[in-house]
Amino acid sequence: MVGGGGDRGGSGAVVENREWYMASYAPKGVPTSDHLKLRSVPLNVSTESIPDSHVAVQILWLSVDPYLRTRMSGIEDGLYFPQFKLDEVISAFGVGRVIKSRDSRYGEGDIVLNPFFPVAEYCVVPADLLIRKIDPTASRISLPDYLSCLGVPGFAAWVGIEVLGELKPGSNVFISAAAGGVGMFAGQLAKLKGCRVVGSTGSDEKVRLVKEEFGYDEAFNYNKETDWDAALSKYFPNGIDVYLDNVGGKMLEAVLNHINRRGRIPVCGMISQYNKVWTEREGVRNLLNVVGKEVRLEGFLVRTYLDRFSEFGMQMEDYIKQGKLSSKHKIYNGIESFLEGIGSLFSSSNIGKVVIQVSP
Repeated sequence: MVGGGGDRGGSGAVVENREWYMASYAPKGVPTSDHLKLRSVPLNVSTESIPDSHVAVQILWLSVDPYLRTRMSGIEDGLYFPQFKLDEVISAFGVGRVIKSRDSRYGEGDIVLNPFFPVAEYCVVPADLLIRKIDPTASRISLPDYLSCLGVPGFAAWVGIEVLGELKPGSNVFISAAAGGVGMFAGQLAKLKGCRVVGSTGSDEKVRLVKEEFGYDEAFNYNKETDWDAALSKYFPNGIDVYLDNVGGKMLEAVLNHINRRGRIPVCGMISQYNKVWTEREGVRNLLNVVGKEVRLEGFLVRTYLDRFSEFGMQMEDYIKQGKLSSKHKIYNGIESFLEGIGSLFSSSNIGKVVIQVSP
């Protein structure tokens, strides 16, 4: 049962709730209000109405991630994530506050994380879905950071760089979508490994950001330096050892001309392809380079590495507390802004990790 709205404090028995649901699938293009709709539904959050081992939660923050788009097409291909069901509320990684509890592990006021919160203002969920309690006051880590550097984007960056990249000091590392939710942490992690790091971004402002705030050695605006083969020759005169791929398509093709022998290409995502059906996606013409250069090109999903999530969390929290990692968030306010937030992922309008502040 899910819901949000009316009584912001959660003290009443019923809250009038707003939630986003899948009205129709969007096989191509950016989802619009024809596909995602906001509705108001009542939700009973009285203690008596909550099942045993469940909690009622007021949702505070929601993460907006590119993979959500792949669950809105009605077509199971590419990432093969289950599609959102029509006329049902969609879900996302989020932070919430417990307002009523029927589980001994959680009490009113606890701040909790859940990878599958409904995109709504309130919900009633099984306590087993909550992955941890957090104390932002004690940890001195902001709540949005739990959705970025300590959430899915940070974990994806960590898996790509720490686990699959096999970086060595002095390695030449290229990160696409360098100013995005994954890229900003991937570059910083590579720098902490002693690597030379170059990123590609969609604007001059983002170029400055990744160099000045995230420590990239170089970066280029792919909308300005449009000959990507020439750009990679310029920034990687000695070739690329590791490429963390976030975009796919023509950028991957360009990289394959510059990847060094036995280079590694962890493939985190291909955002340039998400809004197209597979028959319209761009093919990569030089895949033979993977054979000739003995390149390891490996796609990955973070759920495969969940057994290492606690290791990731401890390492990243240490980096944050030591001031070795910084983050940037694009914050949209109110549950009604979710559609705008997801649309911003496919433009150059946002900088950093997109999050929704649902409640203060």
